[in-house]
Amino acid sequence: MSILDMSIARLDGTPATLGEITGGKPALLVNVASKCGLTPQYTALEQLHEEYADRGFTVVGLPCNQFMGQEPGTAEEIAEFCSASYGVSFPMTEKIEVNGDDAHEIYAELVATPDQDGEAGDVQWNFEKFLIAGDGTVISRFRPAVTPDDPQIVDAVKTLVG
Repeated sequence: MSILDMSIARLDGTPATLGEITGGKPALLVNVASKCGLTPQYTALEQLHEEYADRGFTVVGLPCNQFMGQEPGTAEEIAEFCSASYGVSFPMTEKIEVNGDDAHEIYAELVATPDQDGEAGDVQWNFEKFLIAGDGTVISRFRPAVTPDDPQIVDAVKTLVG
């Protein structure tokens, strides 16, 4: 089964699969948080989404409260914060866990992908990024410190969308 077939609700609670959320497009999956030092990455995530959406690409935010409780809000609070503070227009999912026994099944698959240094395993912190192809194949993994406007990510997206 592809990760695209896995069930995950939209931020508003509407049931979906990851494939329905991405629209079967290449996507950058990012575990996000509203009260993190890396939260300003939302700006570059939105810019990346806007720049490549017309070429069949999307960013997907997956809120997670696992790292020092930095995403404590309700779905409504998260949606309001992202919209008002960063103008986020890319899709967001329900709040999930990315590590441990309660990790969402999507992340159980994603964390098997090694980063640029060849290291797989648990998500290190908020704003870790996974680039997937339209068929759900995991292409690349970028650790939290790699910003969405980093040439590594931009070049990988450009290559993927042609």
